[in-house]
Amino acid sequence: MISLDVKINSVEQTLRRLQQATSHTAPLMRNIAGIMADAVEQNFAEEGRPAWQGLKPGSWLSRTGALTKRGQVSAARFERQVRGGKILQDSGRLASSITPASDANSAQVGTNVKYAAIHQFGGQTSAHTIRPRNKKALAWATGRHPVKQVNHPGSKIPARPFLQLTAWDEGEIEREVENYLRGVVGQ
Repeated sequence: MISLDVKINSVEQTLRRLQQATSHTAPLMRNIAGIMADAVEQNFAEEGRPAWQGLKPGSWLSRTGALTKRGQVSAARFERQVRGGKILQDSGRLASSITPASDANSAQVGTNVKYAAIHQFGGQTSAHTIRPRNKKALAWATGRHPVKQVNHPGSKIPARPFLQLTAWDEGEIEREVENYLRGVVGQ
């Protein structure tokens, strides 16, 4: 019997580099967390991918804040807060709270904002009483008269998932892994 024993040093070296690279993936995971954070930022910019359910007219009007002395919404405030506003971005707190994190084995993005879950998954807020903070009474554009308090029955909040990836985002992550492995093997 004849056998051929060939040692290919370059293949062995490449396999060792691959083994080392797959056991030290912290740089890859950091890049993946960055891709995920960019995807969430894009979700906020496009108001959902797919598009989120819009706000009710009353929600848009509540963004305008205090009414004029005649009980109307200020035109300038309406233009700035309603026409220029975006869903889930009244103050920008939720969008700016998105934080990427990674270690050698995982990549993630998340938020510590208390109300994030109800916007992500939807739900019903509990009934509560609304009282004025800085004035003696409450008034709003559709109200008939100022009142001292309002017994609010709670609101049904539709799901507007901002912590999600599209198929394109997942493809970006796959391309990042491929590029990482190509860089390891020297291609």
